Amino acid sequence: MHNLSSVVFCLSIHNNPYICFSKNLLTFNALTLYYFYMKKISTILWMVAIWMVGLMPVRAAAGVPSCDLQSEKGETVICRGVEAHTSGPMLQVGQVAPDFHAVNAKMEEVSLSEFKGKKVILNIFPSLDTPTCALSVRQFNARVAGLENTVVLCLSMDLPFAQSRFCSTEGLDNVIPLSVFRSRDFVAHYGLQLADGPLEGLMARAVIVVDESGKVSYTQLVENISHEPDYEAALKAVQ
Repeated sequence: MHNLSSVVFCLSIHNNPYICFSKNLLTFNALTLYYFYMKKISTILWMVAIWMVGLMPVRAAAGVPSCDLQSEKGETVICRGVEAHTSGPMLQVGQVAPDFHAVNAKMEEVSLSEFKGKKVILNIFPSLDTPTCALSVRQFNARVAGLENTVVLCLSMDLPFAQSRFCSTEGLDNVIPLSVFRSRDFVAHYGLQLADGPLEGLMARAVIVVDESGKVSYTQLVENISHEPDYEAALKAVQ
C-alpha cells in the first residue's frame, strides 16, 4: 500500500538492480508554491516601482509640494542667457539674518555678528573677474563714502588673495571683501549658491541689507546676473 504523502518511482538503469527514489510530495508542492508566489510578488514590486518613478514628473507638474522641483532648486535667475536656480529661497525682510563666517585678505575668519550695531550691506556676486561684479564693488565703495555707521561686505567665491589684489589695485577702502569659498554656513543659510547653469557653484547676484539689530531690512535677488543691482534702493534702506 503506497503512502499518500509519497510516490515510489522504480527505474531500471541498464542491467543494474532496481533503484527506488522516494519524493516527498508535500515538500515538493511547498517549494513549487513558494517559487510561484515569490515570482509573482517580485513582478508586482517591479511594476509598483516603475509606476512610482513614472508618477514623479506628473506630481511635480501638478504642483505637489513633495516633488516640487522649483522649491528644491530655490529661486530662478538668468545666467548668461539661460535659466539657472539658486540652492535655496531668498531671505525675507524682517527675519533675523543668519550669522556666517567668511575669510578676509589675511585668511582670518570674519563673522556677520561682529558688525552688530551697524547697518550692513551684503553685496553678493559670482566673481570679481567679471565686469558687472567689479563695477558693483566700485559703485558701493563710492556711494557709501558719506554714510555713517554703515559697512559694505563684498561676498564671492573668489579667493581672498584675488579679492585683496583687486581692492588694492582699484584703491577701494570703503568696502570689505570677504571670501565665502569655505563658508558652509553662508551657503547653507542664505541659499544664494547657483545649483545649476553656466556658473554653477558660484554665488548669484544679490544685495541684502541688515539693520543694527541684525534683522533683514532689504533684499534684492538680481533676476539677470549680467545686470547691476539697484544701488539706490539698497542705500535708501540704510539711510
